[in-house]
Amino acid sequence: MMKKIINLSVAFAVFFIAGCNKDDEPKPEPTPEGPVAVVKTDSTKIWVHYMPWFETPLTSDNGSWGIHWTMANMNPDNMDGDGRREIASHYYPLIGPYASGDKDVIEYHLLLMKYAGIDGLIIDWYGSSDLWDYPLNRRNAEAVIGMLDKVGLSFAITYEDYTLESLINNAVIDNAVDGAIVDLEYLEQNYFNKDYYIRIDNKPLMTVFGPRYIQNESDWTTVMQGITETPVWLSLWYESDDMGSNADGEFSWVYENNTHLQNFYSNQVQKFEVVIGSAYPGFKDYYAQGGWGSNMAWNIDHNNGQTLQETLEMARNSGMEYLQLVTWNDFGEGTMIEPSYEFQYVMLEKVQQFTGVIYTKAILEKIYDLYTLRKEYSAQQNEQERLDKAFTYFVSLQTDKAVHIIDSLKAIP
Repeated sequence: MMKKIINLSVAFAVFFIAGCNKDDEPKPEPTPEGPVAVVKTDSTKIWVHYMPWFETPLTSDNGSWGIHWTMANMNPDNMDGDGRREIASHYYPLIGPYASGDKDVIEYHLLLMKYAGIDGLIIDWYGSSDLWDYPLNRRNAEAVIGMLDKVGLSFAITYEDYTLESLINNAVIDNAVDGAIVDLEYLEQNYFNKDYYIRIDNKPLMTVFGPRYIQNESDWTTVMQGITETPVWLSLWYESDDMGSNADGEFSWVYENNTHLQNFYSNQVQKFEVVIGSAYPGFKDYYAQGGWGSNMAWNIDHNNGQTLQETLEMARNSGMEYLQLVTWNDFGEGTMIEPSYEFQYVMLEKVQQFTGVIYTKAILEKIYDLYTLRKEYSAQQNEQERLDKAFTYFVSLQTDKAVHIIDSLKAIP
């Protein structure tokens, strides 16, 4: 009789402990439907330029690392003594080189943006045609776009019109104007109709990086006639003459030193109805080392976040209503705000201070933990479901509940 009582006691203890390990997080409570916006003390609309062009052997169409990790001569299969892969950059992403279409990566990126007070993304877009890695870029962009409303962020497109030249040279299209019309029709049919596409004066925002190939007003006028809804079009700074009356304004970028940015604010802003300023962490490209020609003739020192802070303050002092961070993840040019081994979370902390959110580095670290746990428990459904719950708590700003789940999973031996 005593043995049975002991056995029952042991069974109850095991059941009790197992139950505590599984359900230690707060009991489910009604959560807001959809994401909750973070509160910011700065009213500037702040968007971040986003590159969707990274691939790993698991996601590329040829089983190789994508060219933006390799350029012409780097091999990410080679690792140093610290386990870091050889990539075409002076800087290294905190999560290592990744695939832009990886759901876990997208979740990590978007949550970091949200808790830094970033309102949305301006996605670098290579068009709708199938040449080289353009289809992969488009696929990745649409994977990102597909998660934006779950997090509560918006997006617009930067059109890379120089790709039209490559399409002509490879006999994919006959002429640039017709190719651009097809691209704009694709954007209108697939992107402009989304509730979370960025609009200014109730028109979809479009920027063009240049233009660098279609460079006269009449051609752009013809392109505009191919779609039913005319966007608010912004060219790269000092390039609006190439679009003529089709350009509603310009957006600034990064070049040589902060003087160029100040000149833009002083001389160009008053010329247009719509202007997007820029803030950047620095610039140091890898083109010569990576075998993609020579380096730019200039660098901008990151100064451990001071450059970003200065350019953010320049935008504030110039009264910018719209601001683009240049960039989230162009590791090849060293303009990344995404956390890296070299700078950790410094750049995002500067953005948090600018936007005036209540959140700090501590929450950014927990989002990183969410990503690492996604990978650690990639094949375990129960743990993934708990992480799904943490994600839901994060997007609804119930950070204490999200952190509790993450910490409980981290504590498992």
